[in-house]
Amino acid sequence: MASLNRVFLIGNLTRDPELRYTAGGAALCKMGLAVNRRYTASTGENREEVCFVDIDVWGKLAELCNQYLTKGAPAFVEGRLQYDSWDDRETGRKRSRLTVRADRVQFLGAPARGSGAFGEGADGGPPQAPARPQPRQRQSAPPPANPAPPPEMPPFEPQQRDT
Repeated sequence: MASLNRVFLIGNLTRDPELRYTAGGAALCKMGLAVNRRYTASTGENREEVCFVDIDVWGKLAELCNQYLTKGAPAFVEGRLQYDSWDDRETGRKRSRLTVRADRVQFLGAPARGSGAFGEGADGGPPQAPARPQPRQRQSAPPPANPAPPPEMPPFEPQQRDT
């Protein structure tokens, strides 16, 4: 039997990312994501429920998340569910949690000012986000002040073909 473990989430960070390095030098970034769901209850009332998800990001992507993301930033996370279990050091009880191990994180919002996300500005000041291309607007010529009447067309006369 085939199995599939894939998660796609879009939400906002609940806290600033926390970057750590393992003894082997691997980067690990832990962050929380809030995913909202809006719906209409059977009473007709609009409601919203929030799901809080713990995200683990490894490697170079972990360093990038720590550098560019902050609390409240919108992000798209693609990854897989991971079940962790351990013995609590203080109580000795079994503990467990379900997390998402991110394979891909897409930053959806503009970078925070001063984050260095796009390098320094041309004047050495704070970085500026690149301008988003604006949709082209159709340019139409202004209507003439005194429009001339359309030229009269001669009446249509069908021509006979020589066959």
